[in-house]
Amino acid sequence: MLFHCAGFRQILVTSHIMNQSFNSALLDNAVNELAKLPGIGRKTALRLALHLLRREPEEAEALGRSIIDMCRGVKYCSRCHNISEEEVCPICSDTRRDPLTVCVVESVKDVITVEATHQHHGLYHVLGGLISPLEGVGPQDVEIASLVQRVADEGIREVILALSPTMEGDTTNFYIFRRLEHLPVKVTMLARGVSIGSDLEYTDELTLGRSILNRIPFNGSTSR
Repeated sequence: MLFHCAGFRQILVTSHIMNQSFNSALLDNAVNELAKLPGIGRKTALRLALHLLRREPEEAEALGRSIIDMCRGVKYCSRCHNISEEEVCPICSDTRRDPLTVCVVESVKDVITVEATHQHHGLYHVLGGLISPLEGVGPQDVEIASLVQRVADEGIREVILALSPTMEGDTTNFYIFRRLEHLPVKVTMLARGVSIGSDLEYTDELTLGRSILNRIPFNGSTSR
């Protein structure tokens, strides 16, 4: 009974914070904007806003400027769709990397994850999502067409499918394989040292590195 009462009180407190309007409209606006960030509820947003109020004004201004500068200055690479401050990202511009091997990943976070292994020395292609019919995301909503065009135009010899081993990842793998099977390119995927159903960004660097080194040919039925 005490447990249920404590849980009920927590619900009341959370509901009160979510609906609370503060004495300061400026604070209220700041909390509302912070609460729009992923993983940040109104309670956490209030704590962050109050923390900023306790700091020197210059610190909050520096934070604000850095966010504005990032939003205005960071763009997407015209070649691989990774983040970049130039038209072409530093990875695509690096002449020491193998331009004929392309690692296909879901997001920019996955580029960072794979780079941390120091086992991939080619280029990347960021899809910007995965095919998910249940969520209304089709092949036209991710960067698959540009990948196919890139393979054809640049004479890519190997495409490494480094997508998370989930239902959406496997669906996207198979679709890409079918789109590329008429081109003279080797399609491989990560060895299944990566756990089924897990997200790539949460895989430790050693396991991911070994999966890259031990990648296997994708034949259309590998992930099924």
